[in-house]
Amino acid sequence: MKTKIIGAVVVASSLAVSSAAFAGETISVVGSSSVSPLMEVLGETYAKSNDVTVEVQGPGSSAGIRVAHDGSADLGMSSRALKTSEESPQIKEIVVARDGIAVVVNNSNPVTDLTKEQITEIYKGNVTNWNQVGGEDKPIVVATRDTASGTRGAFEDIMSLKKKINNIEVSAISQKAQVASGNGQLKTTVANNPFAIGYISLGSVDNTVKPLTIDGHKPSVEAIKAGDYSVQRPFIVVYKEGRPSKEALEFLTWVQSPTAQKIVADKGFISVN
Repeated sequence: MKTKIIGAVVVASSLAVSSAAFAGETISVVGSSSVSPLMEVLGETYAKSNDVTVEVQGPGSSAGIRVAHDGSADLGMSSRALKTSEESPQIKEIVVARDGIAVVVNNSNPVTDLTKEQITEIYKGNVTNWNQVGGEDKPIVVATRDTASGTRGAFEDIMSLKKKINNIEVSAISQKAQVASGNGQLKTTVANNPFAIGYISLGSVDNTVKPLTIDGHKPSVEAIKAGDYSVQRPFIVVYKEGRPSKEALEFLTWVQSPTAQKIVADKGFISVN
C-alpha cells in the first residue's frame, strides 16, 4: 500500500514540475505578455541548475505593475515605462532587455515602407485606404492591443497617439480598431486579413506576417542599437522592496548576467550589457 502511494506522489510531482524536478522555492513572475515568452525561457534555463520553479503569467503590463505594488507576486513584468502615478520609492525597476515594436501587414500587401506620421494617421483613423499610402485601393483594417497592454502603451507614446479630453490624457487610437488580447492574436489577425495592419513585439515576428520598414529603417536589433529604428521600448522587471524572496532576487540577478543576456540576444531581443 505504501509503495503505491509513494509511486503516485512521484508521478504527480514529475508531471507538475517540468523545469526543475522536485524544486523547492516557487518564484512567481506576472505581467507583460510580450516579456512573458522570454521570461519563461530564462526561468526554465535557471531552474535546470537551481532548486526553484519559476512560474510565469502574462496578463499584461498594468497587471505586472499592480502585483508589484500589492505584493501578490515576487516580480512583475512591464514592456513600457512606468507612469508617474505608478512610481513609488518602494517600487524598484530593472531593465532586463530592450525590444523593438514591429508594425506588420499581411504578406500579400505590396506596401513595404511607411513613415511614423503615416502610421500615426492610420491609427487615428484619418488615413483609411491603402491607396493613400502607396498601396491598393482597399480599406485599411487597423488592429491594436487592449488598453492594459504595455506594447500598446509604448506604441502610443512613441507614435504620439495620446490626446487630452477635459484635461485627461486618453488614447487617440480610432475606436474602430480591432482589439487583440496579445501578440499572438494580433499576429493571427494580420496574417488572416490581406488589408490589416498591426504592431507586435519584434521578438514575435515570423514568416506569417511582413514587418514594414519605418522611415526607411528595418525593425532589427542592429537598427535599434544604432538608433536608426526608433520604435522600441524597455522590458522591465518591477518589485516591491522587501517583498521578493531571496531566491527571486537571486534569479533576477542571474537574469542580468552575461549568460542570461546571451539568451536574450539569441531570442531576438536587445541585451542590456
